[in-house]
Amino acid sequence: MFSLREVLGAIQSYGAAHRFISAHRLWKWIIIPGIIYCLMFVAGIVYVWEYSGVFIDYVLNLLTLKTWIEELQNSFVNFLFLLVGLAVRMIFLIMYFSFFKYLFLIVGSPLFAYLSEKTESIMQGKDFPFSAAQLLKDLVRGIRLSLRNLVYQTALMLILAILAFVPILGWLTPLIAMLIECYYFGFSMMDYSFERRRWPMRQSIAYIRHHKGMAMGNGIVFYLFLFIPVLGWLLAPCYAVIAATIHLQQQRLPMGTEA
Repeated sequence: MFSLREVLGAIQSYGAAHRFISAHRLWKWIIIPGIIYCLMFVAGIVYVWEYSGVFIDYVLNLLTLKTWIEELQNSFVNFLFLLVGLAVRMIFLIMYFSFFKYLFLIVGSPLFAYLSEKTESIMQGKDFPFSAAQLLKDLVRGIRLSLRNLVYQTALMLILAILAFVPILGWLTPLIAMLIECYYFGFSMMDYSFERRRWPMRQSIAYIRHHKGMAMGNGIVFYLFLFIPVLGWLLAPCYAVIAATIHLQQQRLPMGTEA
């Protein structure tokens, strides 16, 4: 389970992030990656929506369900399978968000790490020394963690994709999938702060498991941004990492044991 208080705290940190970005004029670091994110995001949505319909037709034909539905000519049954088809498409879209998210996190990792570091640097009033070797080490660690989370999340999404074909039960799968997606996205945004403290992966994972609400709240607002066309897509990624950094800075995290 997760703490509602932690969820609300993570949500409120987005307001602090907006004030922080405005006060310190960080807009150039928000808009440019936001435009790239938008273009990639929209192209992927169009592709996934079109081919998820192809997949649904293939499965229905394979199981001869499409013929059965047409022969039955029952409006209620048609409506049920229409909802099933919509649930399956939503699952595919959320799976796409997952894969796209990890790709974008890996590609944009240097920028997100910089934004997180700059945020904390301004809040603490001190500079963090630059080290090319440490940056490379952090990138490798970030990729390892992203791949680890991708494997776990993909396994859960595949299970939900199967359950989505079950009438009634399948209607709940998009909501469950979205909550899982929120959790793992928030995890990724919080990890930049853990990296800077030289936390080993096991320490980061343990902290998130005990503070699921923080990750969930951060990811929930990120998803709400996605419902605002263009502007929300522009702002969502960088707002999320700055909000996570501000929230964790308030927790006074200790330094890790890694050199």
